Amino acid sequence: MRTDGRRRFDSSEPTGMPRTIPHSALRTPRSFVRPLVRRLHAYVPGEQPKIKGLVKLNTNENPYPPSPKVLQAVRAAVDGRLRLYPNPTAQPLREKLAKFHGCKPENIIVGNGSDELLALATRAFVETRSAERGARNDSRAAVQYFTPSYSLYPVLAAIHGARANAVPLESGFCIPAVPELRRSKKWDFAAALTYITTPNAPSGRGYSTAELETLCRAQRGVMILDEAYVDFAEENSLKLALKYPHVIVSRTFSKAYSLCFQRVGYFVGHPELICALDKVRDSYNVNGLGQVAALATLDDLAYYRKNFQRIIATREQVARELTVLGFRVLPSQTNFLFVRPPAFPANGWLQRLRGRKTLVRWFNYPETKDFLRITIGGDDEMNALLKAVREILLR
Repeated sequence: MRTDGRRRFDSSEPTGMPRTIPHSALRTPRSFVRPLVRRLHAYVPGEQPKIKGLVKLNTNENPYPPSPKVLQAVRAAVDGRLRLYPNPTAQPLREKLAKFHGCKPENIIVGNGSDELLALATRAFVETRSAERGARNDSRAAVQYFTPSYSLYPVLAAIHGARANAVPLESGFCIPAVPELRRSKKWDFAAALTYITTPNAPSGRGYSTAELETLCRAQRGVMILDEAYVDFAEENSLKLALKYPHVIVSRTFSKAYSLCFQRVGYFVGHPELICALDKVRDSYNVNGLGQVAALATLDDLAYYRKNFQRIIATREQVARELTVLGFRVLPSQTNFLFVRPPAFPANGWLQRLRGRKTLVRWFNYPETKDFLRITIGGDDEMNALLKAVREILLR
């Protein structure tokens, strides 16, 4: 070892090599993660079963397959083009959707499922909380939604570092009237971004276009009407997105059009809002096979509309049968039922049904813990559900 007053080094170590950091100076892996992310409670999707033979009624998937024409189009696209990037803006799909909805391609953005677009909205329209601006009351950093509703919304707010403003729905999961929202002073009419699930999830309750328009007219920030289940409802609010510059309607090909696997969703709104979202989206965000499948879907809508009616008819029939068996069944405008079971707590029913190889969904929140959400499946699946229910009640 040699010391010259300016530097000290071990002659046994090669010069130019980095010195070993003492173990005591290393940070733990957890310390590298942002505090915001460490505190985050991630979104919990419905269980994807690993056990064969389970009747899967927990994730609101369509029980019927895509149109044969869609399957044929996807198979035909599995060729040499897989080495190429897809259309970066899904332009042919945007053009076809624009024609379908009576608007322009500039009114539409396509995403990797509607979830991606919901997340992009926080990035495009919401500021992060800032101590300088006043973290508690700054409407520009507010993400607002009713509760209960889609449990992804608070996660998106937390990821962005925004202020989450969750406002309870009224009894029966109804939207409070605007005068009531003003009186309560809980609702922020200037919130940067407001999500409304319509029809509501997990309750299944539908909302009229008239009541939604009243709220849209009162709101000063961006409003997203999340219509994931609208194809099973009596009304839709698409016209509001084309009428009001601060309103966006969210749609998906997953629930009604049997394309969960492909992940394709879209927004309809004012071109200025769509342009802002386009600036912050990932490039090539919608895979090529998904675009092919969605385009083919729009060419065979008669097939899907027939399935919508089958699902609605099954929904109403199962609702009647569960009511006779003592369940409280809420009115539904979706492809699922929200029910309060008799005899046992809802969580007990969840376990008993699983023991009979039937999966449903239970949400452990104060407003929902007494209910089960049951996806409408095919005839065999619903018969299996009803058989399991009767067996449980007889024990």
